[in-house]
Amino acid sequence: MIPRRALSALLLPATAAAQEPAFPARPVTLLVGFAPGGGTDILARLLAARLAEEFGQPVAVENRTGGGGTIAALATARARPDGHTATLGTVSNMVQVPLAMRTPPFDPAREVTPIALVAAVPMVVTVPAASPARDLAGFIALAKAQPGRLNFASNGVGTSQHLAAELFMQATGVRMVHVPYRGSGQVVMDLAQGVVDVNFDTLSSVLPGIRQGLLRGLAVTTARRAAALPELPTVVESGVPGYDLDVWYMLYGPAGLAEPVLRRWSAAATRVLAEPTLQARLRESGFDPAGGTPDEAASLVRAEIARYGEAIRRAGIQLD
Repeated sequence: MIPRRALSALLLPATAAAQEPAFPARPVTLLVGFAPGGGTDILARLLAARLAEEFGQPVAVENRTGGGGTIAALATARARPDGHTATLGTVSNMVQVPLAMRTPPFDPAREVTPIALVAAVPMVVTVPAASPARDLAGFIALAKAQPGRLNFASNGVGTSQHLAAELFMQATGVRMVHVPYRGSGQVVMDLAQGVVDVNFDTLSSVLPGIRQGLLRGLAVTTARRAAALPELPTVVESGVPGYDLDVWYMLYGPAGLAEPVLRRWSAAATRVLAEPTLQARLRESGFDPAGGTPDEAASLVRAEIARYGEAIRRAGIQLD
C-alpha cells in the first residue's frame, strides 16, 4: 500500500494540470509594433475581430511603437507563455531590425514562437502626386541630378522600408538621406504633402493614397506585378535587375508556448485565413493571404534570418 502522504504527492501534478485554465481564459492582447494606420495595424485589426469569434474572448489590438517595432516584440518575448499575449510581427521588426542591432533586445531565433504566416505584400516605390518623377527611370534620373538632396522615409533604422531603399541605392548608385519614422501612417501623410520625396512601403499602406490621387506609385518591389495595381511595372522591369523584396506578416507568441495553446492559436488562424470573406478583404487592402503550420512558419523565419543577416552586413547597417 502506498502511504497517504506519498499518494498525495503523486497526485499533485495531475491536480495542478486539471486546475490550469484552458486557453483562452481571459481577453487576448495582440501587440503591433507600429503606429495606427499602417499595414501591420490594418491587418491586425482585420484579424482581431475574427479571432475574437474563434476564441470566444475579446482580442484587443495594442500599438507599442518604437525601436523599429522591437518594443512590441520584446513585450511578447517576456510575456507568460499561456497564449494571452501575442504579436503580429513582420519580417522587419521580428528579423531585420534585431539583426541590425549591436545589442538586440531579444533573440528572433530563440525567444519567440512562430505561430502562423498570415500574409505577404509587395512594397511600392511611391512619390508625392506632385513629384516631377513620372516613372522609376525618371526618379532615378532626378535623384542622380541631386545627389544626397532627396530623402526617403522608413519605419525606422533597419526596417524593411529602410533596407529596401538601401538596396535600391546600392543597385542604382543614387544617394539619398534617410528620415526614420515610427510607422507608416505618418509617413504616408508626410509623403503626400511632399515633406519626404520617396517611400518604399507596403502596398497595403500606400494603396489608399494612390487610389485617392495623393501619391504616385512608380514600381512594385517584387518579381511579379501586384494584382491590386497591375499597371505598375516591377523595379526589375523598370531597369534595375535582380531587385526582389516583399514584406511578410506572422503571428508570434513567447518562447515556450505550451503545445495545446500553440495548436489552438494555429487552428484559429488557419480557419480565419481560409474564410473567403476575409481573404477578399485582405486582397482588397493589398495583402496576399497566407496560412500554414507553425513548423512552416519557423522554417521561413530561419531562412530569412540567414538571408537578411548577409544583406545587412553588406549594407553596413548597424543600430547602437
